[in-house]
Amino acid sequence: MAYSIKKLDGGILLFTIEREEKRNAINYKVMDGLSLLIQEARKEDIKAIALTGAGKLAFCSGGDLSVFHSLNTKQEAFAMLSKMAEILYGLSVIPKPTVAILNGTAVGGGCELASACDFRIAKKGIKAGFIQAKQGIITGWGGSSILAEKIPGPAALRMLLEAEPSLVEELSETGFIDSVFDGEPVEAGIKFLAPMLRHEAAVLEAYKRVLISKWEAVRLRERIEKEVDMCATLWESEAHHRQVAAFLKKG
Repeated sequence: MAYSIKKLDGGILLFTIEREEKRNAINYKVMDGLSLLIQEARKEDIKAIALTGAGKLAFCSGGDLSVFHSLNTKQEAFAMLSKMAEILYGLSVIPKPTVAILNGTAVGGGCELASACDFRIAKKGIKAGFIQAKQGIITGWGGSSILAEKIPGPAALRMLLEAEPSLVEELSETGFIDSVFDGEPVEAGIKFLAPMLRHEAAVLEAYKRVLISKWEAVRLRERIEKEVDMCATLWESEAHHRQVAAFLKKG
């Protein structure tokens, strides 16, 4: 199985990407799992959602290029990109608090996934970053649009343009990382959520809906759709295909 979904004590729904051998890269099965997570999270007994990756090396290394390299045209790429973008928007607007537990490196689409959560906590000493620019594309799952809602614009733009992973301790200064832990990831996630889970589920949902209303007002969904289209255009470029070929050859 490419993923697992478990209900923890206190009403936490834990999603784990179970592709350690692929550095927890996202394929279509993981996408299906995230869609299922969003459905399960709507249940009344769920108070919060946590996402993490299997093992110690990676939270998520982004899209699995060994799967997606066969997408050559704008139309082919758009179908995949828009599917994942819809998932990340759905994750963003779940009316329950969400936390990404970065147990290891998060790069590219892995940072897009983390950005879609309300909070991001990370293991001490790991790195995270948006590296899409190195691949001749931009974020294609809505990541930059979502990121701009989570941290100040200049900090977001710098992360995207520099396209280099940074230590999470440095990313804490920008607000991208909310807490750095040194210990077992899931336990750290439970500890982070504990003060919130003391309150009634209806209170948590009401506060989250305040933010959702703001994102609707600034047309986050429409901005994500434009981002997907721009990425799909760049996807079929010679520069992107060259970078993907080089990556696969190296791997």
